[in-house]
Amino acid sequence: MIELYTWATPNGRKISIMLEECGLPYSVHKVDITKNQQFTPDFLKVSPNNKIPGIVDTDGPGGQPYACFESGAILLYLADKTNRFLPADRARRFDAIQWLMWQMGGFGPMLGQTHHFVRFASEQVPYAIKRFSDETRRLYGVLDKRLGAVEWCGGAEYTIADIATYPWAARHEWHKIDLAEFPNVRRWYDQMGQRPAVKKGMSVP
Repeated sequence: MIELYTWATPNGRKISIMLEECGLPYSVHKVDITKNQQFTPDFLKVSPNNKIPGIVDTDGPGGQPYACFESGAILLYLADKTNRFLPADRARRFDAIQWLMWQMGGFGPMLGQTHHFVRFASEQVPYAIKRFSDETRRLYGVLDKRLGAVEWCGGAEYTIADIATYPWAARHEWHKIDLAEFPNVRRWYDQMGQRPAVKKGMSVP
């Protein structure tokens, strides 16, 4: 059993999608970040950086409970546990890992800043809005070019790179991005959205 500590954010939904794709049994523990529940001592035992998501695998290495935090690390952990969604071939494996790291380092943090300054900031800061909006558009362009060359983010097959990227792309309207301008992203986005596990995972919690 995987104990999933999460909230309705792109990073949280990466893990619920992965769990659905892997068919692993899991239970959901809501961590309401609007009420600062991510700072509670119990949650900090799972995620010491006070960020969702976090998991506890009750049947971890050696049969012992194992806690894991950081969404990219959790995806790698679950891929390793199930031998799914990460190729065994070394070159294809690192293709997927590179694009996972691209999401973790760019197509996530930069889009998150766009969310903040465009939607939530108490003061409209034109410099910040332009800076992060321009970078968001650039990153969509990078993704579009990639998906013009291969079917999936990581290459020829569906991997954790796709699972990591989709929940962020699902908020393209928040980024003021029209996917019609990025036809390869649109093709991939529609293909992702048809997967039953993606539909289920996106509804958690």
